[in-house]
Amino acid sequence: MTAAPARTLLLWCPDWPVLAAEIVDGVPATDPVAVLHANRVVVCSERARAEGVRRGLRRREAQGRCPQLTAVEYDPGRDARAFEPVVAAVEELVAGVEVVRPGACAVAARGPSRYLGGEEAAAERIVEHVAQSCAVESQVGIADGVFAAGLAARDGRVVPPGGTPGFLADLPVEALGRPALADLLRRLGVRTLGDFAALPAGDVLARFGFDGALAHRLASGRDHRPLAVRRPPVDLAVTADHDEPLDRVDAAAFAARALAERLHDRLAAHGLACTRLGIEAVTAHGQELHRVWRHDGLLTAGAIADRVRWQLDGWLSGSTGRAGTRATRPTAGIIRLRLVPDGVLAQAGLQPGLWGETGEERERAHRALSRVQGILGPEAVVTAVLGGGRSPADQVRLVPWGDERLPARPVPPPWPGRLPPPAPAVVLPDPLAAVVHDAAGTPVEVSARLQVSADPARLAVGAARPVEIVGWAGPWPVDERWWVPAEARRRARFQVCLADGTALLLAVEAGRWLVEAIYD
Repeated sequence: MTAAPARTLLLWCPDWPVLAAEIVDGVPATDPVAVLHANRVVVCSERARAEGVRRGLRRREAQGRCPQLTAVEYDPGRDARAFEPVVAAVEELVAGVEVVRPGACAVAARGPSRYLGGEEAAAERIVEHVAQSCAVESQVGIADGVFAAGLAARDGRVVPPGGTPGFLADLPVEALGRPALADLLRRLGVRTLGDFAALPAGDVLARFGFDGALAHRLASGRDHRPLAVRRPPVDLAVTADHDEPLDRVDAAAFAARALAERLHDRLAAHGLACTRLGIEAVTAHGQELHRVWRHDGLLTAGAIADRVRWQLDGWLSGSTGRAGTRATRPTAGIIRLRLVPDGVLAQAGLQPGLWGETGEERERAHRALSRVQGILGPEAVVTAVLGGGRSPADQVRLVPWGDERLPARPVPPPWPGRLPPPAPAVVLPDPLAAVVHDAAGTPVEVSARLQVSADPARLAVGAARPVEIVGWAGPWPVDERWWVPAEARRRARFQVCLADGTALLLAVEAGRWLVEAIYD
């Protein structure tokens, strides 16, 4: 029988990236401010919301709604540095704080509720202390498990013990924080967490995979950490000693990346992945530093390295809080760095990379590709990242090897006008001009109302001889950015199969036929 999730107290600072921009860069959070990532708004200030700015808007549309908007680029390192004084303030009252993400930290509610006079009294005391120490407004939620406590913190609510499933039942599936899954569930008629929790767990695993099964446990009011989580053996932790103390952030970040890869490879060799990461450091004067980072998914090598870098940046830079207070800065450089996988999950069902996740082959491939970049430049080695979009060219972004693999457009489907699967095997960088005729030899035209003048019968690409069309489908219309005349684009696409066995993706735009892609 699975143990019930522990009572959890979670402190949440609303609009933290906006507040971090004020703390670090001096951008007034009381002004209309939007933090953007990949040219879209990820969070905005209260005044910006009053002007109609919302998450997901493109920069131009957000600025159109609020001309006075101050746009700030998303910087997770800045968010983590600014949050360090808040975590330190919470640790002055309670022990065992876990950083969920910059702007949110959690702690077991049992201890604080006992020595601060109950759960509600503990929540009030912590919020008041953070406000006095850091001049930061925060809210606290208490529930069974970290996930439910995070949602309860949005309303500053204390969910009674055992009441977490009922609290979650009426919330929309978007509360899971998985847009693609939420969109699919809505199209299947599952609109609330209660509806999702009512589905059989085995069916959810078979249909939605491992991540869907984790989300199902969260919707059921069961924190996913009890799911195969165990205390790792002592030999899973990795340690690095440094003769020269690390007192610069760049040097510490370099050492952290190598250590993170060692930890990830060691976990992968045991078929494990990290969900909670303990970061420990010892300075030349013997000062010991410790912080726990938590993640709802599985931490990759890059994700581990990022969190270690953010934490070292917060320790070594001594970030200034909003109230002018500074986080305690070490009195000397770091001579020992240790990473402890404080929570792990079995990595069953995860697909390995092209060269595997461990071993010499992966390291050799990484070194070889990095060497090519050193000779020819970063853009010489790229990998494809799939994202959202209506056409195949829109859905693929080429990212230099080693850079963060983020899609150029949000991934969640469906995109209006998106082509049905399968995807073409070859997308032409420059579409080829073509001519399409009907059976009588007359050029085929498509009207503004998407009426095809006649069935396509023959296709000629460039100066090549015409080939008979034996099958076709379409049209799929696209009318993009019609509100910006200079960028507006209207076209219709067709899939055709030729007598020689070739399958093509065609587009007709302004009366011209083009070959955009080739199917395998």
